[in-house]
Amino acid sequence: MSRTANKGHTTREAILDTGIALAREVGLGALTIGELAERVGMSKSGLFAHFGAKEELQLAVLRAAQARFDENVSRQAFLAPRGLARLRELYKRWLGWAASNRQPGGCLMLAAASEFDDRPGPVRDYLARQQEVWLAGLSRTVGFAVEAGELPENTDTEQFAFELFGLILSTHHHVRLLQDERYFALAQAGLERLINAAPLRKD
Repeated sequence: MSRTANKGHTTREAILDTGIALAREVGLGALTIGELAERVGMSKSGLFAHFGAKEELQLAVLRAAQARFDENVSRQAFLAPRGLARLRELYKRWLGWAASNRQPGGCLMLAAASEFDDRPGPVRDYLARQQEVWLAGLSRTVGFAVEAGELPENTDTEQFAFELFGLILSTHHHVRLLQDERYFALAQAGLERLINAAPLRKD
């Protein structure tokens, strides 16, 4: 990558970091080229050259937020051995990412999903696809624990993943709205309950 291209990439990443922070603050729907340009100290035309219209900016911000999630949660968790160790690590990191007070506004992806769930269009489509990817990834991780002999052979991995994702959503809501980190412990107890009484396929 040339020095000019590298500088352009760095500038874009810095803009996206600010865009993520702004979207957490005001909501993804309220994120505009004009407001972000003002926040980063650029002209609207300069920012438009990077992202184009408002919807393209929103999608770019979501993709950047997802990339940061992958880097800090998924890739780190996948360093753990396949099985319950990886499942527990993924869950712990996901909870920390979604509900931690270190992230003003919480998880942008979860907040945007709630904001856009009844707004048809490319942003909703992206969020829906991403949630399907998350659920499939959780299901595969549960499947690795089955393969490792740490969960019953007939574990319903899809049902397990669905219930686990529900715990993540509930923890995000409770920790952030009630500002009570006690719910992290309840969430961990919820995972262990699932492990000890895994939902089984009805074949």
